[in-house]
Amino acid sequence: MNRITFLGSGGARVMLSTQVLATGGMIISLDDTHFSLDPGPGALVNIFKYNINPTDLHGIIISHRHLDHSADVNVMIEAMTKSGLVKSGQVFAPSDALDTDPVILRYLRKYLKEITCLLPLSNYVINNLPFTTSMPHHHGNEETYGFLFHGRNTVLGYIPDTAFFPGLLDFYKADVLVVSMLRLEKSNVLHLSVNDVEVIIKSVRPRITILTHFGFQIYQKGPEKIADYLEEKTGLKVIAAADGLEVDF
Repeated sequence: MNRITFLGSGGARVMLSTQVLATGGMIISLDDTHFSLDPGPGALVNIFKYNINPTDLHGIIISHRHLDHSADVNVMIEAMTKSGLVKSGQVFAPSDALDTDPVILRYLRKYLKEITCLLPLSNYVINNLPFTTSMPHHHGNEETYGFLFHGRNTVLGYIPDTAFFPGLLDFYKADVLVVSMLRLEKSNVLHLSVNDVEVIIKSVRPRITILTHFGFQIYQKGPEKIADYLEEKTGLKVIAAADGLEVDF
């Protein structure tokens, strides 16, 4: 069964510091591969809350080093490897998350089977699942990549934090698309807004779009209402993530 389990549906500073919505990222199960994607604060607590065993994970992937996407990576490595008793798991992260201002502690790296520095528009394999990195996103000074995961029958796309730019429309051709939508309206903050996501859905036309990584204004407006609005505007299936939501596809 292909499944996304949301260990959190919130993002950015307010949600990170208040936990009005959790910020633990998500667990992806695609074909026979299971991994943690962007394990922000609360990932380890919530993985047990939703009855997922971290030792079953094949690895962890980080889109960029901001805390709401990476703060729990070290404890997730501890749990995945049984504190180093089992040398297992692959970790993929951009270079500045590993070298410049590393978010992964060096003593933990020897616990892993493999640790890989991500490059733009490059191909990788986690367990048996091939995936491709995007071009660099427009997200300030942090090196940020999205992903296309190439399952046997389904392409799963993940758009993490970024300002809108036309290259997103060309790269993210996916059957199922997970989109980080932090902003209600456009601003000078380098995140996608509701209108940006409408443009992406109309161009990419995924079978299912799942919205996540909500800021406080989105939370106040109601993510489900926004998903309904986008579904009406695009004529395509749109789902709002929620803490603990499981989506089978």
